[in-house]
Amino acid sequence: MTTVDERDAFRTLWEQLLPIGAASDGGYLRHGYTDAELACRGWFTDQAKSRGMAVETDGNGNLWAWWGDPAAGDALVTGSHLDSVPHGGAYDGPLGVVSAFLAVDALRAQGVTPSRPIGVVAFCEEEGSRFGVACLGSRLLTGALPVERGAALTDPAGTTLVDAMAAAGADVSRLGPDPARLSRIGHYVELHIEQGKGLVDTGAPVGVGTGIWPHGRWRFDFTGTADHAGTTAMADRHDPMLSYAMTALAANKQARLHDARATFGRVAVRPNGTNAIPSAVTGWLDARAADATTLESMLIELERQARDRVGRDGTTLTVTAESVTPPIRFDDALARRLATSLGNAGITVGSTDPLPLLGTGAGHDAGILSDAGVPTAMLFVRNPTGVSHSPAETTDDVDCLAGVRALTAALRELA
Repeated sequence: MTTVDERDAFRTLWEQLLPIGAASDGGYLRHGYTDAELACRGWFTDQAKSRGMAVETDGNGNLWAWWGDPAAGDALVTGSHLDSVPHGGAYDGPLGVVSAFLAVDALRAQGVTPSRPIGVVAFCEEEGSRFGVACLGSRLLTGALPVERGAALTDPAGTTLVDAMAAAGADVSRLGPDPARLSRIGHYVELHIEQGKGLVDTGAPVGVGTGIWPHGRWRFDFTGTADHAGTTAMADRHDPMLSYAMTALAANKQARLHDARATFGRVAVRPNGTNAIPSAVTGWLDARAADATTLESMLIELERQARDRVGRDGTTLTVTAESVTPPIRFDDALARRLATSLGNAGITVGSTDPLPLLGTGAGHDAGILSDAGVPTAMLFVRNPTGVSHSPAETTDDVDCLAGVRALTAALRELA
């Protein structure tokens, strides 16, 4: 049962974040190290300090707030991220951070004295919307992304990651793997809005994650010959836009044939003139599947079709894997332990049924930490439409509060 105090506490934190980076279409522009994302970081720091929690920023831009001394090790960490995709929704990421602070409040109100340090984290550039690599902060932390490659990443304006971090006051000399910090994390629990309708189908406000589909981003660089749109005969063209367009259609078909996901959601055209045949077209493919074999099969067939078209168009193609995440299976024992403990705490479907266990096709920092050996769990909050990465993303306060109670119970079980 939701109380007025719980709802007021949630709305207070939530409404402090809502205006930051808001766009006119109802979405958000909170790209890493931009003014909006830095304002979100300021909010995080203020919330931590108001709770007497020590705040630190690691060498990769990830924010940490501590209840207890992290040097003691075996820390219990929760949180998510504060950045957004271009014109993304309000809940993707921030819901997990807001819920983490509220869970700390609830544990303190219950008189819990944790036997281990508890941390709240906001990972940097999880969406990869500025520098192109998803889960950038956690990948650098764990070493999943080589520091040399990370340092050389640039945004569309040509600003490097290192320059953006330095401009924000970060100590870029500490960029890269941080095994000492990683070794101090005993468990990581991330709460996130569900990016799909699995919970709608089960009637549950909250679910426990089991794993993440293998997924990644591939850059397709098509190169042709720039020429005049009005004077160049169709038969004389070497148009990379045609090569790209066929590849985008083929990606849709291959995803359907493999019961997978494939999306060209970003494209760059040069010289990008209405009356000019392009010299180059770059498309970024996001591809996901339920298993690694299916994903590989889909990518092989897509590239074969793309190269066949390139041969006919007289263009060239280079395919570069920008980030690839293998299938992630969260700690089964931990997931079932949490599902049981949440049931014992009265957090169920209806009156008796346990919370559902479900996988996801969306990537998360939790997956990166799990792949690095950290025992990891996820909690998902029901999304009534299933829409995410869009201004239409939403959920109900009642379900958000069910998520906070579930996270509180999970942390209490592990603390």
